Amino acid sequence: MAAMTIDVAAGESRIAALCALAQRTRDLMDAVLATDVGEDELLAVSAEMAALTDRLSAAVRVSPQSFDIGPDGTVRHLGNAAIGAANPYAVPLTVEHVPDGGVRAEVTFRPLHEGPPGGVHGGVTAMALDHLLGQAVAAAGLAGMTGTLTIRYKALVPYGRPVVVSARHTRSEGRKTWAEGRVALPDGTLLAEATGLFITPTEWMNRRVTYTPQ
Repeated sequence: MAAMTIDVAAGESRIAALCALAQRTRDLMDAVLATDVGEDELLAVSAEMAALTDRLSAAVRVSPQSFDIGPDGTVRHLGNAAIGAANPYAVPLTVEHVPDGGVRAEVTFRPLHEGPPGGVHGGVTAMALDHLLGQAVAAAGLAGMTGTLTIRYKALVPYGRPVVVSARHTRSEGRKTWAEGRVALPDGTLLAEATGLFITPTEWMNRRVTYTPQ
């Protein structure tokens, strides 16, 4: 374990640089979506991006950024599509415990997440809810894979404004665990709600999860 701690500490500066690059890439993605510069500038920037892609491709892994151990000893997933600080696609969500045993994340979606005009794509909303439901299950000391996810969209989920995604574990029966979640405005106005069934793989049944929000 000591060797692992040393390795993690030694790699933190590179991870910080990688996460900073991911954030710059998010900013670039937002700029691409909103830009109104002329064709010549578009072509010039495209050429620069191709050169940068070549530089980053000089050394690549065969798989995305996987789980690792943070400096505080907790598991983190930098490549996760919902929370991964090193994944440019991620919002990313920052999940925290709440006193009643559930989890929550305050997030401001971006125009990049648009579906209907002025609103967040339903699939992006579903991803956020799915992740929070899974985190709620983990917060209860359980572990499982999404079996079913049922979502009821109540109102347009806006981008460019803060919303709160929250979830809590409701019950468990053997390998099955249920959780409920919601997306709401900060004033409590309900925008979407969900229920999820999570299945614990047989090989995980004798394990308990030590959960730390990311």
